[in-house]
Amino acid sequence: MLKTAFVAARDRQRLSEIATILIGFGVNKVVDRLGLRYIPLLPKRGPRVDVTRLSQPERLRRAIEALGPTFIKFGQVLASRPDLLAPAWTEELEKLHSQVSPIPWEVIRPQLEADLGASPQEVFAEFDTDPIASASIAQVYRARLHSGEDVVVKVLRPGLRKIIEADLRLMAHGARIVETEWPDMARYQPREQMRHLAAGLNGELDLLNEARNCELLAAIFDDRDDIVFPKIYWEWCSERVLVQEFIHGISPNDEAGLRAAGVDKKLLAQKGTDAFLRMALIEGVFHADPHPGNLLAMSGNRIGFIDFGIIGRLSQKRRAQLLVLIGAMLKQDADGLMAVLLDWTGTSNPDLTKLEASAQAFVESHSAIPLNLGLVLTDFMTMARENDLAMPTDLAILFKGLVTADGVMRHLDPNFDLFAAAGPTVRSTMQTQFSLSGIKRKAEALGVGLFGAASELPTLIHLMLVRLKQGRVTVEIEVKGLDKVTRGIERAAARVAVALVVAAFATQLAPRLIDLGTPVFITIGMMVFTLGVGWLVLLGRNK
Repeated sequence: MLKTAFVAARDRQRLSEIATILIGFGVNKVVDRLGLRYIPLLPKRGPRVDVTRLSQPERLRRAIEALGPTFIKFGQVLASRPDLLAPAWTEELEKLHSQVSPIPWEVIRPQLEADLGASPQEVFAEFDTDPIASASIAQVYRARLHSGEDVVVKVLRPGLRKIIEADLRLMAHGARIVETEWPDMARYQPREQMRHLAAGLNGELDLLNEARNCELLAAIFDDRDDIVFPKIYWEWCSERVLVQEFIHGISPNDEAGLRAAGVDKKLLAQKGTDAFLRMALIEGVFHADPHPGNLLAMSGNRIGFIDFGIIGRLSQKRRAQLLVLIGAMLKQDADGLMAVLLDWTGTSNPDLTKLEASAQAFVESHSAIPLNLGLVLTDFMTMARENDLAMPTDLAILFKGLVTADGVMRHLDPNFDLFAAAGPTVRSTMQTQFSLSGIKRKAEALGVGLFGAASELPTLIHLMLVRLKQGRVTVEIEVKGLDKVTRGIERAAARVAVALVVAAFATQLAPRLIDLGTPVFITIGMMVFTLGVGWLVLLGRNK
């Protein structure tokens, strides 16, 4: 309670604003569960809308929009998580958008001049003070450098960081309360969701991070001139200002513009898919939000990417798991789907009968070819939610990106089959992973790990032997409702401890006996190994 009081005192004004807005839109259940109704000095106001005419999802969406950029971003994250929320909620949250009324130029100008070190009219040959885009985080302006290049200037909204940091502190504290006080909400991983949200927003608040993301992704396609990323003009960039090349392109949703440009929409769909899958499956870093505003069709059937505030990352292990998932989907393998889902979610006690039925129903409902990837992934996450399983955050980001990209590609080509289009990339990835060089890399990584373990082994053995001599090797087990640990468990603990030492020596002795290296170590090791085996035999008889 003291911690709650401290947080409330530090951010009392913002906390009061949040609670007032939630109450105003009739989101009373959240207010009551978090105890916000009893905050001292909380303004007493009636609902600002007739909430009786709104559904619960509508009330939440409208409250989120009123709460500002932090909550809008969080709502957008939840909208992409059918593994966490039912369709009625995700469909309503999908209506959230970051487009807001622009801040007047006179409010933006002092901050921009401070960051540029001069007025925009001095730095640029031309600068249009009317923004071409206005979002909850930043505003974007057109300009031209003195050297003649057309650029866009992205400027953070003034005073935003202080508000977002306060929101993130409060939301993180609320997540801890939820996870502690309501175990039934633990599967939603509220603290993990807040950690992900904070990382994303902190990245977006530093425009230098967006510039680095752009160049990181651009480097992947150094060998291709048909995948375009904007050039960054670093001399004018800072935490609150980003200056980059203006990409002349057409939105994939602009049918008239695409026809006028004479582009090959099927070819663009294939190229866009190749680019996204190369980023995700091969490089493990990808554009996290490839919606029609961030993908541009360019002359010469080129694809342009913009807006790199958030990128996704996938480990090598996760990429290998994705290949297994794709294989299970294509083979209609319900058992394979179950195995992948359980591996990802880490749940140890699911209802396997229910999950098996869900997996079987899933593969049967997606047996038609071509597969609709967006629908497949959405139903896959729905299956997870219905079985009380939650997807890891990195995969949820990827799935959102894939679903978004699939929608864009289908708009370009209604008969687009992302699974078929992904074939070359998947085959290339599998050949890389299972080639001799790939296996060699894995063996080298394993060797490094074993070498590290071996280097620590002498210290571990010495400590274990001292503990054994002192009789201090124990296993502490806490069982609710029992006051004493039985003597049988103590014997088992001793056997486990000795077995660990014996196993450690056996593991290290095997390769050394083969090459006959370090004879002194082998002699000592064999003695300890023999004594350990003998001790285990005696312990086994003394029951």
